[in-house]
Amino acid sequence: MSLHGKVAVVTGSGRGLGLAYAQELARQGASVVINDVDAATADAAVKSITDAGGSAVAVVAPVGPTETAEQLVQTAVDTFGRLDILVTNAGVLRDTVLWKMSDDDFDTVIGVHLRGTFTCVRAAATYMRANEIPGRIICIGSPTGQRGNFGQTNYAAAKAGIVGMVRTWALELKKAGITTNAVIPVAATAMTATVPYFAAAVEADEKGEAMPAFFRHDLGFGTSDDVAGLIAFLASDAAAGVSGQAIGIGGDRLQLWSHPEAVATAYREGGWTYEALVEGFGEAVGELQSVGEKFPPLPEDLQR
Repeated sequence: MSLHGKVAVVTGSGRGLGLAYAQELARQGASVVINDVDAATADAAVKSITDAGGSAVAVVAPVGPTETAEQLVQTAVDTFGRLDILVTNAGVLRDTVLWKMSDDDFDTVIGVHLRGTFTCVRAAATYMRANEIPGRIICIGSPTGQRGNFGQTNYAAAKAGIVGMVRTWALELKKAGITTNAVIPVAATAMTATVPYFAAAVEADEKGEAMPAFFRHDLGFGTSDDVAGLIAFLASDAAAGVSGQAIGIGGDRLQLWSHPEAVATAYREGGWTYEALVEGFGEAVGELQSVGEKFPPLPEDLQR
């Protein structure tokens, strides 16, 4: 087993994608600390792993506060003797358009996704550095953080921020041999189940049937299990040379997202005044960049 003897913490792992990550890490030999805010959900997740012959324990606490981050690390050390892997998956949604988004809507999502990722990675990296463990830190991003999405100001900010932190941490933790990467998953979740465009794929998944090839191949949209293999790979010694990357996965598709780079550069002696920009901005920068995800039309046989 490739992760035999390793210990992992997976936040937000009571159900959905997080549970799939935890189960795959356990299947590959790691002992796992499950985290959820609901005790029954966390206990069921632990049981799913132990019933399959794995080792797991639960921490029931909300992600965000420093106290939770420290508790997760300490539980891994106290229960299994060490910590090698951290997967920051915990998250919440408070979707609404900008002019209707409250302070609480914004702060709640930022607190769990962005602050929670920061506090958990800080606690794990501190432990790994102090104990000279070449750990693996895997933070979960989203296409929304890469491209933007209507009604998700808070979520887009958090997920974009996570990728920015990952790139910074890859630099800061390189000397310690700790890798840090972001995974951008595309899969059937409670959120995508409410989107009519994905109805045929979600229905097939719920029935235990294979999703249509259009979703798996053309859209890179699949199941939670389709994402879990990448999590286990990035947690393994095989990925020791992979750090600071944003890697997309879903269905049959694997993607490496680019880091932001300038796509057009123009110079003007004396600088770019207001008048010069009015006259020459379009010619100087060329075609503007697109925003948001753009999906192809559904084939007729998949329309609901």
